[in-house]
Amino acid sequence: MADNDFWGTPMSEERSHKSYRPLTVLTFRLNYLFSELNAVSYHFLNLVFHVVVCIVFLKVCKLFLDNRSSVVASLLFAVHPIHTEAVTGVVGRAELLSSIFFLAAFLSYTKSKGPDNTIVWTPIAVTVFLVAVATLCKEQGITVVGICCVYEVFIAQGYTLPVLLDTAVQILRGKGSIPFSMLQTLLKLIVLMFSTLLLVVVRVQVIQSQLPVFTRFDNPAAVSPSPARQLTFNYLLPVNAWLLLNPSELCCDWTMGTIPLVESLLDVRNIATLTFFCFLGSLIVFSLRYPGDSSKTVLMALCLIVLPFIPASNLFFPVGFVVAERVLYVPSMGFCILVAHGWKKLSNKSVLRKISWVCLAVVLFTHALKTLHRNWDWESEYTLFMSALKVNKNNAKLWNNVGHALENEKNFERALQFFIQATQVQPDDIGAHMNVGRTYKNLNKTKKAEESYIIAKSLMPQIIPGKKYAARVAPNHLNVYINLANLIRANESRLEEADQLYRQAISMRPDFKQAYISRGELLLKMNKPLQAKEAYLRALELDRTNADLWYNLAIVYIELKDPTEALKNFNRALELNPAHKLALFNSALLMQESGDARLRPEAKQRLLNYVKEEPQDANGYFNLGMLAMDDKKDTEAEAWMKKAIRLQPNFRSALFNLALLYSQTAKELMALPILEDLLRYYPDHTKGLILKGDILMNQKKDISGAKMCFEKILKLDPNNVQGKHNLCVVYFEEKDLKKAEECLVETLSLAPHEEYIQRHLNIVRSKIASLSAAEQSSLPADGIAAVEEKKSFENLKEVKNEKKTAQTTVKGQLKNKKRTEKTNMGKETSKKSTKEIKDIEKKRVAALKRLEEIERILNGE
Repeated sequence: MADNDFWGTPMSEERSHKSYRPLTVLTFRLNYLFSELNAVSYHFLNLVFHVVVCIVFLKVCKLFLDNRSSVVASLLFAVHPIHTEAVTGVVGRAELLSSIFFLAAFLSYTKSKGPDNTIVWTPIAVTVFLVAVATLCKEQGITVVGICCVYEVFIAQGYTLPVLLDTAVQILRGKGSIPFSMLQTLLKLIVLMFSTLLLVVVRVQVIQSQLPVFTRFDNPAAVSPSPARQLTFNYLLPVNAWLLLNPSELCCDWTMGTIPLVESLLDVRNIATLTFFCFLGSLIVFSLRYPGDSSKTVLMALCLIVLPFIPASNLFFPVGFVVAERVLYVPSMGFCILVAHGWKKLSNKSVLRKISWVCLAVVLFTHALKTLHRNWDWESEYTLFMSALKVNKNNAKLWNNVGHALENEKNFERALQFFIQATQVQPDDIGAHMNVGRTYKNLNKTKKAEESYIIAKSLMPQIIPGKKYAARVAPNHLNVYINLANLIRANESRLEEADQLYRQAISMRPDFKQAYISRGELLLKMNKPLQAKEAYLRALELDRTNADLWYNLAIVYIELKDPTEALKNFNRALELNPAHKLALFNSALLMQESGDARLRPEAKQRLLNYVKEEPQDANGYFNLGMLAMDDKKDTEAEAWMKKAIRLQPNFRSALFNLALLYSQTAKELMALPILEDLLRYYPDHTKGLILKGDILMNQKKDISGAKMCFEKILKLDPNNVQGKHNLCVVYFEEKDLKKAEECLVETLSLAPHEEYIQRHLNIVRSKIASLSAAEQSSLPADGIAAVEEKKSFENLKEVKNEKKTAQTTVKGQLKNKKRTEKTNMGKETSKKSTKEIKDIEKKRVAALKRLEEIERILNGE
C-alpha cells in the first residue's frame, strides 16, 4: 500500500489529496537520477511527452476524421494555450503520461473486433493493462473504459439509441431474443466493467477508504448550502467550456473568490448554464439518434470531452479546486475533434472554403502566439502569480503567492503589501493573516506580528463536540498557535502563556506532531526536561521515522545527565538519516567528552561526515583538532585548527588551543602571533593573557611585556590567583623582593589552601633575610618562573563543548520546510569533563614535583 500521495503527504493524514500516481513519480525520480534538480530536463521531458500525445491523438482522430481534418485537430491540440499548465508546469506530467496510456488503451480496444464480429481477446487484455497504467499515472485514466464502452455499442456495433430502445422493448414484450452480436457486446462490456471495478476497489484501498478533505478556501461551493452549491457547480461547466473556446484569460489558480458563488436562480449567470446544457443536449441527441459518420464523430468527441472531465466536475464528489486548466488536457481532445469536424463541413462548401482556411490559419497562429506568451508567464513564481492577478484580483491566494515569491527573495517590505492585500480581499483568510504575522516578525516588528497572529487565531472555528475538527479547517492553519507561541516565548516572562498555546493546539488535534515538538523545546527552555521527554515520546508515537524527533529526545537526555541514553537516541536519528548534521556533530562531541578512547575513531568519522555536509562550519574542524590533540597527533591537530581559523578568523577556542598546542610542543614562539590575533579579537581573554605572559617571561625574557599581561588580568579580575601569582614571579625577576613578598601574601589570602604559594612566600622571605644579613648570593630567580610556566598550563586547555539544540518541523524539507535552528553555536562552557579533571590532576602532581626541585635550587642545595 502506498505511504505518500502524489504531493508527498502521507496517505493517512487528513490533509492528503489521496492522489496515488506512482508511475508519474517514477519519472520524476529518473529525472532526478540523471540531472537532479536541473529544471531544463524536467521541462524537456514534459515537452517530449506532449509530442507523443499529439502523435497518438492523430492516430485516434483518423478513426473518425479524414486525414486532413485529423491533422487540423492534432495541430489545434498541439498549440492550444489551455495546455500550457499541463506541459510547462512540471506536475502537469501526470496529465501527459495518463493521456498517452489513455489513448493507447482506446486504440488497443478498437482492434478487439475480429472478422464476422468475433471477439479478439488479446487487445482487450492489453486495454485492461493500459487502463491500469493510465490510472497509476493519474486517476482520470480509468475513464477510458467508459469511452471504450460507448465506442463498442455505437461505433463498432453501429447501434443508435432508437434501435437499442426498440430492441429492449421487443425483448421485454417477449417478442424476440437478444441477438448474438449483442450478447458478444455484453460479454466484452462485462469484462471491461469487471476490470474497472477491480481497479476502483484497489484504488479505494490505497486511499484507505477515505475521501480527501478540502476547506472552503479550496472550493467554496463544496461547503455551500443548496441551491448555491448545485447552481455554482453547474455554472462551472460553461466556464470550462469557455476556456476551451476562448483561452485569452488564463489563470494558474481559480480557487477562493475567483468565481463568486451563484446563490440565486435569478443570477444572470444561470443563462450561461442553461445555454450550455441546451447546446450539449442537442449534440447528444444528434449523435445518439441518427446513424452516419458525422453523428459518430460528434459522439466520440463528446465522450472525450465529458467522461474524462467527470472526476474534476464536482458533480459527484468535491475536489480541491474550482477550475483547473490542466484537467482540460484530455477533454480538449474532444473539443479539437469537434472543431476539426466543423471546419471540414465548412471547407467542403465552395462558398466558405477560402474563409474556412483563413479562419483556421488565424486560429492556429493566434493560439500558438498565446501559448508562447503564456509560457513566459511560467518563468518564475513571481511572473506566474502576477500574470494571474491581471486576470483575477479577487483571489486572496494569488496575493498570498506573490507575497511568498517576494518573501523567498527576502523582499519582506513588498511581500507584506501583498499579504495585507490578501487579508483585505478575503478578511477571513486565516493563512493570509498568518503570512502578515510572519512577515512582521521577519521585519522585527514583533508587536504587529503578534496582533496579526491573534487575528488569525480568532478566525479559527470553534470545536464542536462529535464533529471532526479537521473537516472544517486546513491543518496548516493550526500552525497559528505554533507561530504565536514561538513568537511570545522569546519573552522569558511569557513562557507559560506559550505553553498554553501549544497545549491548546494539541487539544484540537491530538495527532498534531509539530505541537509536541515545539512544546518539547519550550519545556527544555523552562528547565522541565522530564515533561519535555514526555512530549517527544508522544510525538514519536505518531511518527517513529522522524530523525529530528530522536535527535531532540537525545538533547533531553543530555539535560537529564544521561549520556548513554542520549547517545542511543543520536544513533537512532542517524539510522533514519545518516546525514543528520546535528546528530553527527553532537553525538561526536558526546563520544569525545566520555573520555573513552575506544569511541574516538567513531567520533572522528562522524565529524568527518559532518564537515562533508557542512564544509563551511569551522566548529567541525575545530573539534576534529581537539580529537587529534587527545590522541597526541599534534601535526594533524594543527592542520584542523588552522582550517577552522581560516573559515572563522575570530574563532576564540580554535585560536587559543592552537597557541596552547604550540606551547606544549616546544613551539612557543609560533604561539605568540596566534595569541596576538586572539587578544586582538578578545582583549579580555584571561587564559590567553596568562599563556602570552608565560611565553614572554620564559622564552622571550620580556619581563615588562609579561608584567603588562598579568597586570591586565588583575584589572579584569583582581581575585585571579594564577594571574596575581605570576605577577609576584615578575616582581621576583625584577629583584623587587619586598614587593614580591607583599604580592605573595595577598595571593595567599586569596587561596590559603594552595601550598605552593606558601612555600614560595617562605623562599622569598628566606631570600630577604639572607640579603639583610649582607649575604650576597645570586640564586637563579628563574626558578619560580619555571614553576609558573608549568603551573600556568593547568586548566589552560579549552574544550569547546558546544551542545547544539534544534527546533525542528516536518518541508516543506524539509518544505515548511521542518525548520531546524542551530543554537549556542560557538558557545564556550565552563563545565569540565571527567577526562579534563583527570588531566588537571596529573599536571598538578607534576607541578608539585617540579616545586620540590625549584625549592632545592632556591635554598642553594
